[in-house]
Amino acid sequence: MNVELQAQTTINNNIATLTSHNFLCSPVEKKQYNFETTVSQANQKIKLLVYFGKKGVKTIFQGNAKSVLYQEVYEIVTGKYSFDFMQEKEQLYTDYIGTDETGKGDYFGPLVVCAMYVDIKAIEKLQKFGVKDSKELSDIQINKIAKTIRKDYPDNFKIILISPKKYNELYKSFQNVNKLLDWTHSKAIEDLLSQVETKTVITDQFSKKDLRISNQNNFSHIDFLQMPRAEEHTGVAAASILARNAMNNWFTKKEQDGFKLPKGASAQVKETAKILFQKYGKEELTNFVKLHFKTTTQIINEISNNRM
Repeated sequence: MNVELQAQTTINNNIATLTSHNFLCSPVEKKQYNFETTVSQANQKIKLLVYFGKKGVKTIFQGNAKSVLYQEVYEIVTGKYSFDFMQEKEQLYTDYIGTDETGKGDYFGPLVVCAMYVDIKAIEKLQKFGVKDSKELSDIQINKIAKTIRKDYPDNFKIILISPKKYNELYKSFQNVNKLLDWTHSKAIEDLLSQVETKTVITDQFSKKDLRISNQNNFSHIDFLQMPRAEEHTGVAAASILARNAMNNWFTKKEQDGFKLPKGASAQVKETAKILFQKYGKEELTNFVKLHFKTTTQIINEISNNRM
């Protein structure tokens, strides 16, 4: 039985067992690397995912690990009656490279991708540092944790920071954000694989297509996994922190140069960009923003209308 069929059989068996315990299960959905179902009871829901790949079949639970539903489903599926959620998740992979990006939704600033290698010892230590999804941390916390990671694990990560000017040049070639992300993630992974060895790479999912690097023959022994909410894995969370820290540093440097730039894609962002455009022109704006955003067209149209 091949691993995909084995995974399908596993999730079907799990659904049958859960249904017999009066849980509701949605029809099975087949994704690129897994089968999944939503398990619900009363007002609670969690997801049950069965992944298939070169390393076999893995069952993963997504949802509130402290909820009654989560623990009941976990106990029924695994037969285990006590567990630490993060440790259980990490036990699936004894070592791996985790990758994440930041900046793709920000009009100002760079696109940053980080690849971080971790093993069991590093995972335990990083958790003690307070490593978790960077979206749950303040910039002060991110910068503090990133400093510690850089100090204790200087050879365990690779960061690719694409400045706005370089980003705009690359976008002209790729004409697609996901293709640009694929290229950047693949480069960060390949650079890190030149100094570490692992058989697993976990990437926070940004596309349904395989990473470019996964199709290279010299990496055929590696299991490349793309999954939503991958920051639940410590290595991916650490990568997200390092990426965010690198972006924070870029904004800090610009502020030191006299340009206080807002993050995100708010009305304040648009107004700041308009001021820069009026003062320096579009040519200079390319050093600060991602030009393909619709904000650029809106700014140009508004300024043109005001001049009429």
